[in-house]
Amino acid sequence: MPFKEVNPRQNFPEMERGWVAHWKKHKTFEKSVESRPKDKEFVFYDGPPFATGLPHYGHILAGTMKDVVPRYQTMRGHRVERVFGWDCHGLPIENLIEKDLDLKTKKDIEEKFGIAKFNEACRASVLKYTNEWEDIVSRMGRWIDFKNDYKTMDPEYMESIWWVFKELWNKDMIYQGRKAMHICPRCVTPLSNFEVTLGYQDVTDQSVTCKFRLDSAPKGQGDGDYYVLAWTTTPWTLPGNMYLAIGEDISYGIYKTKEGPELLILAENLAETMFGETEYELVKSIKADDLIDITYEPLFPYFKGLKKEGKFRIKTANFVEDSDGTGVVHIAGGYGEDDMELCKKFGERDSSDVIQHVGIDGVLVPEVTDFAGEDVKPKDDGMKTDKKIVKWLEENGKVFTAATYKHSYPHCWRCDSPLL
Repeated sequence: MPFKEVNPRQNFPEMERGWVAHWKKHKTFEKSVESRPKDKEFVFYDGPPFATGLPHYGHILAGTMKDVVPRYQTMRGHRVERVFGWDCHGLPIENLIEKDLDLKTKKDIEEKFGIAKFNEACRASVLKYTNEWEDIVSRMGRWIDFKNDYKTMDPEYMESIWWVFKELWNKDMIYQGRKAMHICPRCVTPLSNFEVTLGYQDVTDQSVTCKFRLDSAPKGQGDGDYYVLAWTTTPWTLPGNMYLAIGEDISYGIYKTKEGPELLILAENLAETMFGETEYELVKSIKADDLIDITYEPLFPYFKGLKKEGKFRIKTANFVEDSDGTGVVHIAGGYGEDDMELCKKFGERDSSDVIQHVGIDGVLVPEVTDFAGEDVKPKDDGMKTDKKIVKWLEENGKVFTAATYKHSYPHCWRCDSPLL
């Protein structure tokens, strides 16, 4: 049986457009829905994209899977109504409008431009690329209703979400909690774990090894000026210090140098690296048990009144290692998931008890009197405030060493600001 001759020089884009035109003309998608019984539904909810940018590979891949399942269920005889939607809220549109209007900070929006005007500017621009989306999604071969699309800014949609929330509340399924998350101080918003991974950059930061003066000698030791050394690459977190964490199975040493009578405590495995060219001698090897629950003098005076509540003492943590630093980790409960969980374990009733000395805008709170109002991680100079804090510590005799340190640090993928 002879086959019909096929032109080998096909125009695939034209073939795509031809099929799309054919489906539209004959209402093929609509008929596939209407020909199935209403009492045999398969419900499909599509998580909507933003219309503030053009579709990319991720949208096309996900859209293909969102098309395959409804088609399969349609072939099984189900009525699968599906409509397209648009996510109109949140940072993507706000970020674009900020750039268009040359608004640098949240304060500019609130005080210079006005929230109502800003919201209206966002609303007017949020559906910028809807036509392009419909063209590309249709050319993918995806069957979905664009005529009856929904928008998250529609009052009916928002009311439906509040209804769901109310129902969950009535069933006692809503509770208030706190968790540590990365935040962008410029956008004044948290970022998801996925967003954080988008913006890591190699940067040079200020690091410091601080001397924490113990209130009493380690177990079994005589009198003396004992200091525990702790290293950090985020000096801005030090005013919020609450505990020092040591490793349960790490061997620690008490050391003395020719610099003075101070007795310095750190992991034995790290002494050679930490002291460098400074002459030192090991006075005594001790275990973590000899240090547990000893209190120390806070580096800063701002929150020292919390000492009577059990803070500013040495505890053990399973993530402390002696591979770098000093084998001692400074714990700032308001800044870091491990830190927060440890503080809850150490006695804080919940995460609201931790010291939060920096606001979500990245600025040090008034209680931190020497640095109040300082941006802890300025975009133009990430070490600016860290250097001021280290200088204050040096002037007050609480620094063992200070140096710069190159490492990978997360930045906001939208505005390139260092995250906290």
